[in-house]
Amino acid sequence: MSRGPAHLLTTLFMAAAAMGYHHATNLDATPRTTVTFDELSGVRRFKAHTLNYSTLLLEDDRGVLYVGARGAIFALNSSDVADGSHHTIYWEASPEKQMDCLQKGKNNKTECFNHVRFLQRLNSTHLYACGTYAFHPLCAAIDANRFMLPSHFEEGKEKCPYDPARGYTGLIVDGGLYTATRYEFRSLPDIRRNLHQRPLKTEESPLHWLNDAEFVTSVLVQESKDSPVGDDDKIYYFFMERAGEETTSFFDKSQVARVARVARVCKSDVGGKKILQRKWTSFMKARLVCYIPYYEVLRSVCSLDGGSWASTVFYAAFTLSAQWRTMEASAVCRYDISAVQRAFEGPYMEYQDWARKWSRYDGAVPEPRPGSCITDHSRRKGYNSSQDLPNSVLDFVKLHPLMFEEVKPAGGEPLLVKKNVAYSQLAVDRVQALDGHSYDVLFMGTGDGWIHKAVVVNSGIHIVEEVQVFRDLQPVESLVISHIQRSLYVGAASGIVQVPLASCARYTSCYDCILARDPYCAWDGRACRTIATTDSTGMVQDIQSGNKGCRSGSGRVRVPAGSLLWKNRTVLQGDDVLLPCDQRSNLARAVWLLNGSEVLGTGQDRLRVGVDGLLVTDTLPQHSGEYRCYGEELGLRTLLATYSLTVLPELPRSPTAAPSPHAASQATNDMKVAYISAIVTLVVLCAVLSTILLYMSCLEKRKGKYVLGEPRPASVELQTVSANCLRKGHREEEEEELTYPDGCLRIIPGEAPTAATSPVKELPAAVPPLPPPLPAELTNGVGALPNVLRKMNGNSYMLLQQQEEPLASPLYNASFTEELSKILEKRKHTQLVEKLDESSV
Repeated sequence: MSRGPAHLLTTLFMAAAAMGYHHATNLDATPRTTVTFDELSGVRRFKAHTLNYSTLLLEDDRGVLYVGARGAIFALNSSDVADGSHHTIYWEASPEKQMDCLQKGKNNKTECFNHVRFLQRLNSTHLYACGTYAFHPLCAAIDANRFMLPSHFEEGKEKCPYDPARGYTGLIVDGGLYTATRYEFRSLPDIRRNLHQRPLKTEESPLHWLNDAEFVTSVLVQESKDSPVGDDDKIYYFFMERAGEETTSFFDKSQVARVARVARVCKSDVGGKKILQRKWTSFMKARLVCYIPYYEVLRSVCSLDGGSWASTVFYAAFTLSAQWRTMEASAVCRYDISAVQRAFEGPYMEYQDWARKWSRYDGAVPEPRPGSCITDHSRRKGYNSSQDLPNSVLDFVKLHPLMFEEVKPAGGEPLLVKKNVAYSQLAVDRVQALDGHSYDVLFMGTGDGWIHKAVVVNSGIHIVEEVQVFRDLQPVESLVISHIQRSLYVGAASGIVQVPLASCARYTSCYDCILARDPYCAWDGRACRTIATTDSTGMVQDIQSGNKGCRSGSGRVRVPAGSLLWKNRTVLQGDDVLLPCDQRSNLARAVWLLNGSEVLGTGQDRLRVGVDGLLVTDTLPQHSGEYRCYGEELGLRTLLATYSLTVLPELPRSPTAAPSPHAASQATNDMKVAYISAIVTLVVLCAVLSTILLYMSCLEKRKGKYVLGEPRPASVELQTVSANCLRKGHREEEEEELTYPDGCLRIIPGEAPTAATSPVKELPAAVPPLPPPLPAELTNGVGALPNVLRKMNGNSYMLLQQQEEPLASPLYNASFTEELSKILEKRKHTQLVEKLDESSV
């Protein structure tokens, strides 16, 4: 990780290529334009006194956008979500359930609420909603006309997850509720069907069909329509799970990899008769790969059909796994329905107990083909439902849920790989362009509240713009497209945002409109307009190349007279000057022309072209002239700014007589003399100050009895107190002596000796005689002590001794501890006389 995220990401991409995956056309596509939050126009917002507006249901023909949030369901006007005409159902968890949730150790600020996770149309009169209800899931059928909760609620344990953060997906198909999640605290992930006469679930024995799965989304593909073989409708599930066929990751041998999967079940499946009772008989799953095997995490999937199920395509967004914490990257891949079908019609995999891994199964496959739906071919053989299937087929289905073939992206590579972004949600629209072709437009929500709008062109993606829809950083959780309202609805934690699908008025010129390559927009000769709201006759656009259609054929875009202001800049020679040039397109390159001929580049002396404009450093008179800034994109140049720069050689002077050469020379000599005199004066002052400071230092040391160069023992020792010392101290204090040459108190700065450096004096072998009685002036034991003792903490005294001379009095043989004990003993019976302590040194 020391070489940086960019290097690691490149290495990772090279490793992916080595495994058989090619590089995308553009490894890091740049959005052409950037629209910040403050630059938004035509945006409407809805927010109530709640959070987590993540479950959206759009009924375009009814003009209603239903929103499931935390503790509430809203019915918004889809034409304007902010008009205030919305209706609200408050569905809060009861205090008892919230307390129970809190007692289970859950978070009472995020989890112990009723998070609405499912909201679908049940029939022509009712909606069906499910919520976590503080870890006690409940469901309800809501009258859409009255828009109020029923008096009776249904148990939601088999239909909705407990945890609001758990991956979950659900659909209502022909009255049946198809859901996938981990339903209970300790249960395994499961795909279930409820609200049906034949409830079904996945198998758990002897093999788990799902291995710690985290579901992303589910899609209904109506393959029964116009099917030549009488096929059945299928529900496709997209999820992440631990790789059963791989024991370790390709890059990290210590971790079990997680991979993306696609699974399918048949809508008419009713389970087996004796084997797989109330279990799916059509469940199969296959590996979904995009770009970086074992290190890609599936985030979002959206589907689009071109009027028939055979043209169905899936768009999937992947990010890097959590093992790459220091970098972000996303990939977008497209999958055709035919590629998914080929994987499910290919060979199976089988789990080998002896090797503890999955491998390809090459044995015999019973008839009819295990995992397939009931078709006309099956009916002709007498198999009219899944309960008619033979036991051999059902036993095979139990042990072979995984397919050997991988589902690979169209073209064998991703449409887009982009660094430093994490896509969280996808939505796709198909637009008929003026060239007669249909183009898929992707809206990609990011983890920090931006929307990237991109158009799929051939095998790549052109990002038209990036729009900041939320001021505060927050992931985009839901995206829904309205064709009638021509709006994109964005759901996030803080609210709902309604954004126009296109803002064509943002492009102010023909070439700006053409270069945008926005399928919704075209140039009508005067302005850039939305093609769906006006007659397209005479309008031009170029989605394929983005540089054709405007009248100028020279590659130089003509700018109307008066649209750009001519700006004058005047500077002095030697100064720096910046000529700003605002590039509206992130894909454009700044080109500067001087006097209409010379092209200025970054390699020229004193000229620097940057993102802000042209910087001219240390200007010279030859830099004067006419400067023009062009934005060059796809071979086209658009004039963006014009400047007239004038460099003055010197300051303008008033008309006076020119000085003679002799006077100028004399002034120069006088200036030199003044400089030399100032330098000499400073040197003399420094010498005088240094002498004075040295003298003062020596004087201070003499006052403190310091002798330069004389060695002093760096130690402080404790000596006993003697009467002689006390008397001498008293006499010599009167004589204003500062030292005691005969061994009494003398204080020299230093540090106390340590055990390793200062030896301890040995005590005399003979028992010392008792000391004579103290003088009368010491009746209270402290009369003369302040002269020679230092008071410590009010009741302790010590005498400091520096000299190494022999003891002059037998009193020194007495222990200081004994003498001090006697003094303190007398203090118990004698009233101490307070005397100022002046012994501090």
